[in-house]
Amino acid sequence: MAEQKESSVLFSLKELMNLEEDRIRQEEEDKHKKLRAEEDARLDAERRTREAEEARLRGEEERRRQEEYRARQEAAALEAQRQAAIESARVQAENIARMEAMRHQQEHERQLTHIKESSGKKQFAAIAGGIGALLVIGGVVTGIVVYKQNQKAEAERRLAQEEKDRLQGEIDKLNREKKEADEAVAKLEDAVKKAGSEADKAKAIAALEEAKNRQAQTTRNLGAVRGGGTVAPDRPKKQVCKQTNGTVVPSCPEGDPLCSCSWQ
Repeated sequence: MAEQKESSVLFSLKELMNLEEDRIRQEEEDKHKKLRAEEDARLDAERRTREAEEARLRGEEERRRQEEYRARQEAAALEAQRQAAIESARVQAENIARMEAMRHQQEHERQLTHIKESSGKKQFAAIAGGIGALLVIGGVVTGIVVYKQNQKAEAERRLAQEEKDRLQGEIDKLNREKKEADEAVAKLEDAVKKAGSEADKAKAIAALEEAKNRQAQTTRNLGAVRGGGTVAPDRPKKQVCKQTNGTVVPSCPEGDPLCSCSWQ
């Protein structure tokens, strides 16, 4: 009877141990499921963030291409207007020169007719020679005026082309700098998310703020050049921290709500 009772107790203990093992195993499975679900959720959130960033970058690139296209169209329209103005000035100068030559010729013929009617051959020859000299001088002066006008128009065209090339070079350079700044901001944003410690996160945030400042400055410079202005000088910000008991507070990233430093 005692052996049967002892066997019953051992059986009960074994059942309890089995139940405990089942409970522990179930908790482990639930824990693994929870971790997998959290990991899946994290990966899904990162994927959505990455896709949103890629869509934003594609939109920025498309907007940049549209702006460059509009800038090229405007430059082409201005160049066409300038060329039309130069051509109009050239035609007008040639017309003026032609009309002036015709006037001199008519005046010369009128004076010759008058000389023939009122003077002898000797007087006619002397006066005709003087008028011929005047006509030659007038033609030379007119030719010089037309030549100088053409030279001036050509010089203006060269200056305009040089300015156009310079502006396009500035725009291309700033576009490259903006692309580099956008990529740097994207990488630093990812670094902030993946920072393993508060110190690493603070460093990444500080670097991100600096990159965003460069990005904003590049965007302002690009807008200024496209608007016909000049690139503004990049003035770095200076961090000013308060002192506590004679000790300078350690530097911290710009924008940190707990930071007692100011940026000037």
